[in-house]
Amino acid sequence: MRILLSQLALLVCILPASFSQAHTTHKELPIRADGIIRPSSLKGARMAYLPKLFLMSHASNSIALRNGDILCFYFSGKAEGASNVAIVMSRLSKGAYRWTKPVVVAQRAAHSLQNPVPFEPSAGHLWLLYTAQVGLNEHTAEIFRQESIDNGRTWSKPTVLFAKPGSYDRNKFVVMKPGEWMLPMYYMPSASIVEGANQDYSAVQITTDGGRHWKECAIPGSDGLVQPSVVKLSAHRYLALMRSRDADWIYQATSADGCDWSRPIATVLPNNNSSIQLMRLRDGHLVLAFNNSQAQTVRGKPMVSWRRPLSVALSVNGGNTWDWVRDVERGRLWMKWNGDETADEYSYPSIIQAMDDVLYLSFTYNRKTIKVMSFREGWIKRGTTNGEYKPADSVHEPAHALPAPQEN
Repeated sequence: MRILLSQLALLVCILPASFSQAHTTHKELPIRADGIIRPSSLKGARMAYLPKLFLMSHASNSIALRNGDILCFYFSGKAEGASNVAIVMSRLSKGAYRWTKPVVVAQRAAHSLQNPVPFEPSAGHLWLLYTAQVGLNEHTAEIFRQESIDNGRTWSKPTVLFAKPGSYDRNKFVVMKPGEWMLPMYYMPSASIVEGANQDYSAVQITTDGGRHWKECAIPGSDGLVQPSVVKLSAHRYLALMRSRDADWIYQATSADGCDWSRPIATVLPNNNSSIQLMRLRDGHLVLAFNNSQAQTVRGKPMVSWRRPLSVALSVNGGNTWDWVRDVERGRLWMKWNGDETADEYSYPSIIQAMDDVLYLSFTYNRKTIKVMSFREGWIKRGTTNGEYKPADSVHEPAHALPAPQEN
């Protein structure tokens, strides 16, 4: 069934304009991009659409500050890769029911800024990492850093943190020990996420002195696997999940020390060559936000698939199995008269746990704004998915079993 669906998806992309039978009408539902938190149509959840600052918004990353505020960063501008695309930030103050209008945190002439990654080393002290590239030339990207000492209200001037061309961040820092941090990252020497993308690979950067010096640890065998999302399962167990350029499966690698990694192997979870994010809850359970779709089931060549549905999965045994999956957005597909296909896009999710244990999921909503959903862990268990992977599929053992976490 997965192969047939993938072939159908590819077929839709090449249908001629004369195939008018494929045309269906579509009217996008109105959204209220005012930042106000309202009840969702999915019972037990709440939602908000962040106010728009520029035409396009994408790739959010949120952080729950120690003072109780929640910040959501993303990039916004005319279009991805366009000149002057900025990093912007919206704030949900502690106890508030409305996200603020976004403000520009970083912008650079003739460059496109992307993939903001916030981090709070100490109370009120923030780091913000992001990439800067020239146009659509991903191989020119460098990773920049800015800092704030007032909970993100003002920011320092940007400095280059990692200057190797093609450097990218996406997912969150991991605190290994006090003052010892890990930044998952990847390199993109390819021309695009498809053309030459099997050259892309993953790594982590580790600092033991609060960011003054860094050691790079490449993940062996990660060619074509990018955007690692890492969690610390125990004192001597790290798990990384990665996006696949082949749009087949999410891949995983493990490490005892955070630097020496196993070779990645496929999980039972599909991937569509789009971003995922993994987090470990305070009770030790894992939550994964991802698109439950794929283009193929075997590694072949880089390609893409639908960025829908957007789903959240829950594991209570350290990623050994994923026994609950719930769709957050399912989306629609239609054809235009000229033969070009388009579809709803719900992508690049970020998942965090606030001080009151509520989960906040932010994601790209059709590139028009960022949508934020909030719910508790048990909410995931009360829903279903129409995506490729369903919990019943977990009877098929994953390629590599992981032990349940034993330590904090």
